[in-house]
Amino acid sequence: MDSWFHTLLSASRSRKRLITLIVDSAFIVIAFWLALIVRLDSFSPLLIVKNWILLSILLPVSLVVFIRLGLYRAILRYVGTNAIGAIVLGTVISTAVLVLAAFFTQTPIPRTMPLIYAWLLILTVGGARIIVRTFIWRLTSEAKTPVVIYGAGDAGRQLATAIATGPNYCVVAYIDDDSTKHNTIIQGIPVVEFNDIYALIDKKSIQKVFLAMPCIPRSRRKEILTKLEKLPLEVMTVPGMADVIDGKAQLNEIKEVEIEDLLGRDPVEPKPDLMAANITGKVIMVTGAAGSIGSELCRQIVQLSPSKLVLFELSEFGLYSIEKELVQLAESRNIAVEIIPMIGSVQHINRIETCMKTFGVQTVYHAAAYKHVPLVEQNVVEGVRNNVFGTYYTAKAAINAGVETFVLISTDKAVRPTNVMGATKRVAELVLQGLSESKVTAKKTRFCMVRFGNVLGSSGSVVPLFRKQIKEGGPITLTHQDITRFFMTIPEAAQLVIQAGAMAKGGDVFVLDMGESVRIKDLATKMVHLSGLEVKSEANPHGDIEIKCTGLRPGEKLYEELLIGENVQFTSHTRIMTANEVMLPMNELNPMLETLDRACHKFDHELIRKLLLEAPTGFNPTDGICDLVWNARKLQETHVLDSNVVNIK
Repeated sequence: MDSWFHTLLSASRSRKRLITLIVDSAFIVIAFWLALIVRLDSFSPLLIVKNWILLSILLPVSLVVFIRLGLYRAILRYVGTNAIGAIVLGTVISTAVLVLAAFFTQTPIPRTMPLIYAWLLILTVGGARIIVRTFIWRLTSEAKTPVVIYGAGDAGRQLATAIATGPNYCVVAYIDDDSTKHNTIIQGIPVVEFNDIYALIDKKSIQKVFLAMPCIPRSRRKEILTKLEKLPLEVMTVPGMADVIDGKAQLNEIKEVEIEDLLGRDPVEPKPDLMAANITGKVIMVTGAAGSIGSELCRQIVQLSPSKLVLFELSEFGLYSIEKELVQLAESRNIAVEIIPMIGSVQHINRIETCMKTFGVQTVYHAAAYKHVPLVEQNVVEGVRNNVFGTYYTAKAAINAGVETFVLISTDKAVRPTNVMGATKRVAELVLQGLSESKVTAKKTRFCMVRFGNVLGSSGSVVPLFRKQIKEGGPITLTHQDITRFFMTIPEAAQLVIQAGAMAKGGDVFVLDMGESVRIKDLATKMVHLSGLEVKSEANPHGDIEIKCTGLRPGEKLYEELLIGENVQFTSHTRIMTANEVMLPMNELNPMLETLDRACHKFDHELIRKLLLEAPTGFNPTDGICDLVWNARKLQETHVLDSNVVNIK
């Protein structure tokens, strides 16, 4: 029977309509005769000619009515309320035609016969369609992956409707925390409480659960995910309402669990006055505009309606991409802003100063820096040049160009640094602090720096790496089992940077509240579990994904800090604090910068290391000099020495 049914389903659309028309004709005939026979309790009406004449009028008119009502345009497997409505209305009209035809042909029929006819016609025409739809659903569901939806609200019901029309999944139940919905049925799908899911997993072989609660806060989502993490199911979510409202996603789109949901950190609404203070109606420059933080700053800035936005970026392709995106964003939001793409390096003071003066820049967000710890360890000179002197030259250019506010994007790695990257960022902070205290420059430009930890989704982030490794079947590579990090979303970090800059008085070190630090191994374990897999270990040798520790990389710390001392003050914003850190006046800092410049020019890495250690950075390196050029030269010198010794012998 299944093969016959599959053949019928694969028939052409016109053939299916013809078959449906013939079947409905039979139902009309059956309903007509059965109504007479049941009412009169006799087969004698079959022998009356006038009854046959009456049927010959009723049948074609009824079919024409059904056709005009669009009943045969509805696809049987998707029959819904519209089709049922057409059947009821068509039946009413058909019954009226029966009564009128009987009157004009003077065919005697019992008074209750039309009512019986109408009831039978709805039962046969409508019931047959529902039976066929149910049979098709059961037949096709066998090849679909059984899933449950967590959340029986509007989003859950909309998702279930979308899934029902797709070829991949079959919803077998809703899970909902609302006890009033338990043991009810929505769209033919039962609603159960969370504890019932264990029985469903065994009975229905459920493989996935879709979290369809886009309006709940992240803290609540974290609680739910913590419960779901214990189940052998892959957890997927629908987008949050913010993305739906902004047009970035559809409510029925299914995606992997956002790492932000695992952290459970609810973002604080930005303060409009702080967001607009340094931006609205002004000329803004963002250095490193194509980077993770720089690009998000640009997106936030455009929406605050500056008069001009100068994108200063070294990467040609990066600059092309972000300019194109921002132009489209401005056009879609009907924002009148001039986007100015500038290729350049922050190490070239003449270039950046000329750009600032030409376009009359009023606010600078300095995000250009080398931030990848191992790479900077292996390329020390460029790290110092870009992070220290790039910041110094950009700051001097800002002073010369009369920039009002200069905001440095710093890092938690600048606190008691164990690597060159962190040490260079701390020196960059010292430079801005020194310039702020200078009587010559303090009146011209307000300098401040904003210090925060890792941002989710940035280049080099562990999250996309872990996702890729899980999809490939593992192993997940981890540098150390006890390593911890602070995390924040890129949009939240960018908003807080903008707001912190608006609160600057000069020389401020702002520290963002990153919440609690996260143990990276725990994060990896959660990601494995929420993918419906198990961690492979000695205790569980039959698990799916192994987590391997590869050892700390050069300059890497087990944990990060945001404050050097305990002297921290709160601000009017709950997520922004200020720190009073050790600083150097420019008359003491300048000789060190000059010596550091010469050391970089000569590739004197021992002197560079010495200067970074002597500066008030708290630099405490965990490794020796790792610069690839310096080590290669040392190796060559060793070979030459060895060769000379051999020749002497």
